[in-house]
Amino acid sequence: MDPITLIVTALAAGASAGALDALKDNAKEAAAAAYGKLHDLVRRRFHGNAGAELILAEHQADPQTYAAPLAKKLAEADAAGDTGLLAAARAFMDLIDQAGTRAGKYNVTITGSRGVQVGDHGFQVNTFND
Repeated sequence: MDPITLIVTALAAGASAGALDALKDNAKEAAAAAYGKLHDLVRRRFHGNAGAELILAEHQADPQTYAAPLAKKLAEADAAGDTGLLAAARAFMDLIDQAGTRAGKYNVTITGSRGVQVGDHGFQVNTFND
């Protein structure tokens, strides 16, 4: 799954009432917190871009209609290169779709990049001497 699709899919799943309602209480709290973090990271990425912020709000109310415009705004904001945002999207999807996660559905492939780290609790130091 490409990075933008992962982010849009996670935001759509979080906006859908049924995705969180299907979880048990303890998992529901964790998923709600993970979705809140994801949404906040996207909102911060869009900070100062009123059009993108509006599309994010509209997407939360109507994910199907606003999926393509949101994907466009995420691409324009270089969200695909934001490893923290991608990790938040994947962490949320891990909580609400464990079967899909085990099947590798939310794996992100990054090519042509240097110094990329995806995942939780990592530490990385990069030195590029070209």
